[in-house]
Amino acid sequence: MSIRLPRGTQDILPGQVEKWQLIEEKARELCANFQYSEIRTPIFEHTELFLRSVGDTTDIVQKEMYEFKDRGDRSLTLRPEGTAAVVRSFVEHKMYGDANQPVKLYYMGPMFRYERPQAGRYRQFVQFGVEAIGSADPAIDAEVIALAMSLYGSLGLKKLKLIINSLGDKESRNAHRQALVDHFKPRIGEFCSDCQNRLEKNPMRILDCKQDHDHELMKNAPSILDYLNTNSKIYFNKVQQYLTNLNIPFEVDSNLVRGLDYYNHTAFEIMSDAEGFGAITTLCGGGRYNGLTEEIGGPEAPGIGFAMSIERFIAALDAENIELPIKNEIDCYLVSLGEEAKDYTVGLLHKLRLAGFSAERDYLDRKIKAQFKAADRSNAKYVAVLGEDELKANKINLKSMATGEQMEIELETFIDKLAELI
Repeated sequence: MSIRLPRGTQDILPGQVEKWQLIEEKARELCANFQYSEIRTPIFEHTELFLRSVGDTTDIVQKEMYEFKDRGDRSLTLRPEGTAAVVRSFVEHKMYGDANQPVKLYYMGPMFRYERPQAGRYRQFVQFGVEAIGSADPAIDAEVIALAMSLYGSLGLKKLKLIINSLGDKESRNAHRQALVDHFKPRIGEFCSDCQNRLEKNPMRILDCKQDHDHELMKNAPSILDYLNTNSKIYFNKVQQYLTNLNIPFEVDSNLVRGLDYYNHTAFEIMSDAEGFGAITTLCGGGRYNGLTEEIGGPEAPGIGFAMSIERFIAALDAENIELPIKNEIDCYLVSLGEEAKDYTVGLLHKLRLAGFSAERDYLDRKIKAQFKAADRSNAKYVAVLGEDELKANKINLKSMATGEQMEIELETFIDKLAELI
């Protein structure tokens, strides 16, 4: 019986992984410019963390978490998202006491959700995300959104749509909550069992239902924007003003609620408008989560963040036919003739690599013609040929694969000469 990879996972092979590396490199570079520092948290956490932060009425908690018991009978869960773990670390390590506030962090790594696999959706997927914790300034909301848009733009994506909404503060949400209960309750029996369970616990989650999204009551449901109090309106207007100042186009959608319970005030999604991208158009989502630090035992520290799927990022690049500038070449390939020359290239290859060159040699004892073909497949800039006669004369032949120009170089000065040429 052959063993295959688990359903909902993927192997990222050479030739494809370079795209991932470039995106990760660009994300780190951009975070340095925006002054966000990397944080790395465990792949699994205590299950209670996600119950208290993500919310027990969410699909993630009810249907999608990989939960297990360890040998101490403790309930642990593979992380389904990144924010809860980052905020847990922020509280546990008392980062709220750091001199520099807000604390600006980013993470990158695998997340796990038991979902039905489909295009752009996996059970193990990779997220890049940022969290800014410790400020209630709407300008930081705009900064977080700008960072996400800048990352997509830096690699050439153009067909993007930014959707924003306000979920209001606690007072606004309570007023909206009651309006939603009054709206849906008379006909809640027409909705799925999940929506029926959410009616009293978290009626706003009904608006996010995929099964009943075409129901007529969804189309005329009370809008959160009609229930924002003065402070929430001022906050949301400021966010829009800052985005306009940054020349970032956006649309307001009052039905955007996001899938996690901890959101309040600003919520946003970035979508791909590329033709043929697929049914799942969301590339990135995030929002503000004032109150989350208190929920998991810390002091008041308002925060905002986002998470983006690297898999969907790559799918969006493919949909727009964007070729990433992947370096797919080596500096020098060593071709050897004869046993003594072959033995000598083992040490020479190591010296080239220690000197900072990408270099390779033959390991299959191939003929010289086959070695040249291997050099060509490796996109080598130069091929260095060493035979018995060259070795005795303490020389090596160097050929430029771009021009065909050849030169004979003393072995002692070979690496320095190659450095001049490259």
